Amino acid sequence: MRNTLSVILIALAGAVSAHEPLEWNGSKIHVLLERDGTGGDMGMFTTQSSAPGGPPLHVHDEAGEALFVLEGRAEFQAGDQHVTLGPGEVVFVPRGVDHTFRFPDEAGGKLLVIVTPGGFEGFFAATRHLKLPDQIDELNQISAAFGQVFTGPPLGAQ
Repeated sequence: MRNTLSVILIALAGAVSAHEPLEWNGSKIHVLLERDGTGGDMGMFTTQSSAPGGPPLHVHDEAGEALFVLEGRAEFQAGDQHVTLGPGEVVFVPRGVDHTFRFPDEAGGKLLVIVTPGGFEGFFAATRHLKLPDQIDELNQISAAFGQVFTGPPLGAQ
């Protein structure tokens, strides 16, 4: 049974794989699963960058987010809590909680990110042409359509 299930899962993963990697404001984003390919249940992508990397403080009003460290160390802020994690460790941010991350080491890092329900993963392709902070107003408009609101500066810039 396990071999059959593995073959089905591999075929499904190949069928719903969404995009080639793209550059987004200094990070390499690779969307692995999209909302449309998972019945709306989830989105999955990797994000990789050199130090410090990471987005401005933000909140997803409609999605929870699990962030799994694949490479390097990552500092996370969720609400008023801070934690630094290494490869193989994971943090979960419930919907409605302000959060961000950065890579403190010069080599940077890589995360696997799962959002549930799916949909937010489309944000990167929709905004890849914008440059921060110059086009923050346009970014905020598009971001709202993906259930995200920027609420502060990147971690370490406060």
